[in-house]
Amino acid sequence: MKRLFAGLLAITCMLGAGATFAKAPSSGPMFSVERQRGFGAYDPYGDFRDDKHANIEHLFLPWEDVDLASLGDAEAYAMARGRSLLITIEPWTWSADWRISADQLRDRILSGSYDANMAAICQITAQMKVPVTIRWGQEMEDKTSRFTWAGWNPQDYIAAYRRVVDVCRGEAPNVTFMWSPKGVDGLEKYYPGDDYVDVVGLSVFGLQRWDRDKYGRDRSFAEALKPGYDRVVGFGKPVVVAEFGVVGDLAYVDSWMKDARDGSLPGFDRLTATVYFNQHEVYPWPDGYGLPDWRVTKNVLTAQK
Repeated sequence: MKRLFAGLLAITCMLGAGATFAKAPSSGPMFSVERQRGFGAYDPYGDFRDDKHANIEHLFLPWEDVDLASLGDAEAYAMARGRSLLITIEPWTWSADWRISADQLRDRILSGSYDANMAAICQITAQMKVPVTIRWGQEMEDKTSRFTWAGWNPQDYIAAYRRVVDVCRGEAPNVTFMWSPKGVDGLEKYYPGDDYVDVVGLSVFGLQRWDRDKYGRDRSFAEALKPGYDRVVGFGKPVVVAEFGVVGDLAYVDSWMKDARDGSLPGFDRLTATVYFNQHEVYPWPDGYGLPDWRVTKNVLTAQK
């Protein structure tokens, strides 16, 4: 959970002066299939702060117990660099036992208990002078129990997602909405409908040791992306890799980074942007693979078996 606050804190610490620019047109998605592929990062350490090719700033935000004034710092940081904002809102809910159950969270969302939380965030984004995309409740089809909101009955998730979007649209009608599954089998059951999705997000991570153990070879970024991409491309929406990371030897990492930033990567016509997750993993990979460190200052390993 520490990453949720780290992103806002890092943006506050790195904030610098910069020129303003006009607000983007109010209609249409942040990422269109006609534009050159975008690139960005969730970057609490500032490793991409001077990357002239980065045009997306990603941050994670819990919708409870957070200082929403920090969103103003995030906007200023993005504006100074000519970037749009991708805001992942994670419906973590605190309690004496750290978090409430999945069923309790679902019931409270559907009953409207968190409408005010979402409205408060969207009231702020409505005033922003940079394009904003909101990504809520990601990786909902994942069955690993990582997220409290993942693995619900699909119709319950769809109802919750639609409620959140309706509340936000009431405050910020110009915001773009990203529906963002992990990319695994069964994701289509959670699709909330064309009227509620402007952009589809995916998560793609490359761990070289995992590839060699599970597949007997190194996989490419394109190979790892293709199964999820093929599952969502039929929705007819722009596709964004909202989170990607890579850990391995220099050749493996360089290959992934090159392909992820290559706007001409064949076979992915609807892929419009990739966003790096520049942080260490916070949830253990299965089978003893631990917590990979995706940070670009740490992700090149000197030896792989």
